Amino acid sequence: MTIRRFSATAFAAALLIPGLAACNDTGTAGAGASATPAASGSIAPSGTPAGEAKQALLDSTNAIRDGNFRFTMSGAGSTAEGQVHEPSQSAEMRMTIGDPSSDLMMKLDLIHYKPDSWVKLELGGKAAASVPGLKNLNLGKYQHLDQTRIKGNRALGFDFDKVDPAGSAVLTQGVTEVRKTGEGTYAGTVDVSKAAEAGSLDPAVITTLGAQAQSVPFTAQVDPQGRLSELVLKIPAAGQSAAQDVKITYTDYGNAAAAQKPPADQVAEAPPELYNLFN
Repeated sequence: MTIRRFSATAFAAALLIPGLAACNDTGTAGAGASATPAASGSIAPSGTPAGEAKQALLDSTNAIRDGNFRFTMSGAGSTAEGQVHEPSQSAEMRMTIGDPSSDLMMKLDLIHYKPDSWVKLELGGKAAASVPGLKNLNLGKYQHLDQTRIKGNRALGFDFDKVDPAGSAVLTQGVTEVRKTGEGTYAGTVDVSKAAEAGSLDPAVITTLGAQAQSVPFTAQVDPQGRLSELVLKIPAAGQSAAQDVKITYTDYGNAAAAQKPPADQVAEAPPELYNLFN
């Protein structure tokens, strides 16, 4: 197996990825939030009007825009965790894609402390030796990134104006049916093609889903303050892809810590091979 590059799409194919432009900064409903028959006054099985249930979910993402929280994401054997701390203009994300039995396993530790960013990269798996420029990748060190080369790069960049790491604000706007199932718990369906418009999910996966993309089941939980604490998308099987759950959690609203800059003796400038790998 020859690997030419590891693109942002490879991340999105496995799970929702940090750093995507998925937050509605105005707090108003976007194109995906128009009322649907299931959310325009009908009564959900719990007795709560569906419109109220959907509004509760929309409101639950408001605290994300404050940019002070911890998060986790998981799906298809990949995981991510980290924190966003907008007060210090810093964020950190640790991601693992694949496992040692995969053709390629990749671990990344990304630190953003505006105006600088660093990435520490680990590679494994049967095809790791085929990665172009492997000897020049400074594996094991934090690599300082040229901001002009990662601008708009969804794998390496981070936009402090759009701090929602998983696009939950857009996803909730795409809800097509919702019911309250208990205290602080919800279930329903979401049109994930709305997320494709925001860049939250791999468009190829959504295309493979076909009509199923318009009604993907989900469950959600909010904390006692009404803030989103968990969102699970139950992606159905399609094409060569097995069914999977994509799980997103948010914790420590208002209590996340600032990221720590890597020690100078553990830093190297990122070589061209690193940018090529994620181009």
